[in-house]
Amino acid sequence: MIEQLFGSKTRVKLLGLFYQNPGRAFYVREITRKIDEQINSVRRELANLLSIGIISSDTSNNKLYYEANQNFEHYDALASMFGGVPLKKSSKKKTDTAKDGKTEDQVASTDEAIEQATKAPQDESVASLIKAGNVRLLVYTGQFTRDDLAGVDIFMVGDINTSNLENAISLLEKSEKKSLRYSVLTPQEYMYRRQINDRFVSNFLQSKKIVHVDKDNFIE
Repeated sequence: MIEQLFGSKTRVKLLGLFYQNPGRAFYVREITRKIDEQINSVRRELANLLSIGIISSDTSNNKLYYEANQNFEHYDALASMFGGVPLKKSSKKKTDTAKDGKTEDQVASTDEAIEQATKAPQDESVASLIKAGNVRLLVYTGQFTRDDLAGVDIFMVGDINTSNLENAISLLEKSEKKSLRYSVLTPQEYMYRRQINDRFVSNFLQSKKIVHVDKDNFIE
């Protein structure tokens, strides 16, 4: 049905890839590997999507990267159609909302729902990482967002089983076909490092991120 509507199997696969990975950019050969389509077909459809404004492109390390254009006017509709999530909408301040008859508890509940809606969809590798222990925070950065400020690709906070985590990382590395750097802190370590303005944690907070789990609102 969707393939008939959009007229191209490759285009449908591309839209699924981009909208299910908000904030993440891919280069052409990485895309062809992930959606299992011919490179010429991929290049043609990327050019079409780029001309419409559905995706955007950028060059980094001599590679041309593509990602979903979150400023596209129909982003939310396409995200819903292709398994993604809508963008986080600007919300009124609690004081303003209270004037509309909503209590602060109702506003907080709405804000929490919006925050959960912005979490990136979970694939098999993400699910494996979550199962590695009591994961309170799971974020992709570094190679996933083309921002190496944090110095790692995966940042986690929680009580994690080392063996389970290593197996999950190995699964993800095979899927991504590259080595990944990761860091794990306990909640106590994370909060202490934030309090003392630890450089590593500060850099992480300033980096471009894809948040998969944030149960305790560690990311502000």
